[in-house]
Amino acid sequence: MPVTIEPSSATVQQGGRIAFITKEQPPNLPVEWEVLGVQDSPVKDRRNPYRAWWNVSPEQSPGDYIVRVVITLKPGQTIGTTDPNDLANAVMAVNEVDVGEITIQVVPAIRPPFSSGDNVQVQMNPAATFPEDDQALWSLIRNSTDRISFEEYDAWLEPIMCNPALLNAALSKIVPPREKPDLAALPFPGVDAYQLLKRATEVFLLAECGVFVSSNKDVIDKLVGRLDLREERERYGERVLPDDPFRQAITNRWRRYISADPKGAAGHNDPAVLPYLGVIQRNLPGVLLRSAHSFGVDTCYGILEDKLRYPFLLEFIWSYWHEEGMLCSSLDAVANRFQNLRGTLGPDPLAQLETDPLRALGQLLWGYVQDEQHRLTAVRRAYEYDHQYGITQLPLGAPALRPADSRPRFLEAFHTLLNLTSVFFREDDDTTVLADGFPVLNALKDVHLLLTEGQHNQYGDLPWTARQEMLIQEWLLSRREMREFLPTRTMVAYPERWMGQVDCMKRLQGWSPDSVIHFRDLGQFGEQLLLSVRFGNWNAVIDRSQAAQWARYWRTEIQGYVHAYRSVTGVDLGVERTDARIDVTMPAIHLRRRLADQSGRRTVSGAESATAPAVGYTPRAQLSPQPVRQLPAVQPRVAFPGRPSSGAPAQLPPGTPSRPLPGRPEGR
Repeated sequence: MPVTIEPSSATVQQGGRIAFITKEQPPNLPVEWEVLGVQDSPVKDRRNPYRAWWNVSPEQSPGDYIVRVVITLKPGQTIGTTDPNDLANAVMAVNEVDVGEITIQVVPAIRPPFSSGDNVQVQMNPAATFPEDDQALWSLIRNSTDRISFEEYDAWLEPIMCNPALLNAALSKIVPPREKPDLAALPFPGVDAYQLLKRATEVFLLAECGVFVSSNKDVIDKLVGRLDLREERERYGERVLPDDPFRQAITNRWRRYISADPKGAAGHNDPAVLPYLGVIQRNLPGVLLRSAHSFGVDTCYGILEDKLRYPFLLEFIWSYWHEEGMLCSSLDAVANRFQNLRGTLGPDPLAQLETDPLRALGQLLWGYVQDEQHRLTAVRRAYEYDHQYGITQLPLGAPALRPADSRPRFLEAFHTLLNLTSVFFREDDDTTVLADGFPVLNALKDVHLLLTEGQHNQYGDLPWTARQEMLIQEWLLSRREMREFLPTRTMVAYPERWMGQVDCMKRLQGWSPDSVIHFRDLGQFGEQLLLSVRFGNWNAVIDRSQAAQWARYWRTEIQGYVHAYRSVTGVDLGVERTDARIDVTMPAIHLRRRLADQSGRRTVSGAESATAPAVGYTPRAQLSPQPVRQLPAVQPRVAFPGRPSSGAPAQLPPGTPSRPLPGRPEGR
């Protein structure tokens, strides 16, 4: 079958440049390019041999030239057909070749005469970039995180809540190696509506979250078919290829990326695996893949297949920033008022918050309150924040954390990466400078190492549970009944419907006036950036161009994170520093300080002011023994006669009475 060559143009001037790419791109085959009658052959792309450039000599004679590509086929290899009836005719013998030709016209270069005093326009273009196979992973990470956004979750959930029978149909979307959940009922009466909400949310994450790594063609086509090609084309810098060849190019990159190490999945008939996870698997020699169903039998020891081949692609920093944005505290304040619990010593800002038993919100809140002991506490989340990122977010008055393992250098490494990429962008925009990607590469390796060191114990299970609970909280706050007593500002274009209610609650309670939009951006952009660093095999990368491509691909997210961080903390991570000192103060300290400043307070507690410099490294031992957050300190409460008084749980607003549950970290 002939090979189709697609040129960037039908003509080229003397001294010009023209690009070619083949429509058919079978993997791992020898490819040669040539121009008949010309000594200088086209230059192949070192990452994609099916793409080439012909640099036409200024002395090349005008005329028509034939560009030829020759692909050497393997035994039984076919090109250009998927019809079973044509396969017999398309099978090639050993050492046969497939040839494609196209005619290109070389035209004389336009060389206007110049004389002294003439004005000549000179245009400098950015340096040429070459696509990396890693970009396919980055595209799928963006697609995975977008598929579990609130807008997608809300559109998926509404039909199920109105018609519970659709939940069974949704279960069919869960593909192996993931397991369908056990939809057991809660042990309380009157919680059917909330139980349906909880079940549907779990099914949503199981069906939409993560990337199934497989070499199966149908699986790969389904993954790549979900991508927004228009947006990906801008990020890749590919403006020549039509949609079909561009989609095929991403498919080829993904296929090469997951099969870069055929030994990565030893013991299984499909070697496809992320290179980073393949390295981890090689470090466990002799351990075979096992299904979670194998527990309880003699061969239950092994690597869980669903964890290896179906990485869930969730980052806990998403939960951290949404919690700092007061998402959890807002719904907990509503739940307390639902139980007739007063939240403050002064006038109750939620005095007029009332639900009715005739509409669904009251039933949903009843189930939410009854299920409290089955939800994560703020202390559980705080310990994992500290384990993965070395940051805490508990308010004053909460018991001090006693972590066994922490990442105190993560903020320094991550903020250094963001600062170096900002410097890289300024150099890359200057067409007179060739931006150096080595500093970015070294910073990526540092962040990758710290992320993987914290990828143990509760990693995976706790972020998954936290995401499920916070999606439920967002959906409950977005209900129309909730907007009746938490009125939003109509003219503010909130990207997601729950945001207005959170900002309203923050105004009522006197919490931070910074909009929850910035906290949502920090969670969304931070998650995508850290996922690309965590699951990339950066320890094996030595090419600085790969780090440069990472920075260019994620530029929107990097600059969006830097802007949102400056909006909520007042610290600009993108400023080029001459003293090499990076801000490593915990975000919670900045948030509390800004809350004090915006509330008209002129002083900050000595412990905070002494340990929170604007820039520079702060030893962890000098930090306040009680982690802080943007919430005010817990105020003392006068106990009712005959009723014991206790401190407030960390995730609830100040002054809320509650008793720690025995057996949990906050109860010790």
